[in-house]
Amino acid sequence: MTNQNQQVQIKATDEKLKGEYSNAMQILHTKEEFVLDFLNIFPPTGTLNSRVILSPGHFKRMITAMEENLKKYEDQFGKIAVADEPKNEIGFRG
Repeated sequence: MTNQNQQVQIKATDEKLKGEYSNAMQILHTKEEFVLDFLNIFPPTGTLNSRVILSPGHFKRMITAMEENLKKYEDQFGKIAVADEPKNEIGFRG
């Protein structure tokens, strides 16, 4: 039996706490998982900063949490204009 109210302590290195800037994201999926690639694009090149792999159920919970937080942000600071889509196709090189 697990305790639903148990606190979880998260450990993070100073490097992880600095964060990574991303100005683009690519999403891939299979039946079993969603893959989120966070990119930093400065043409003519770009960098994959982070890849996050999620189950479909967790991906859906994250979307709900992001929508709720976006609404709170816009309620406090005003509507955000949608950024234009990148005009170039993004491809990976090894």
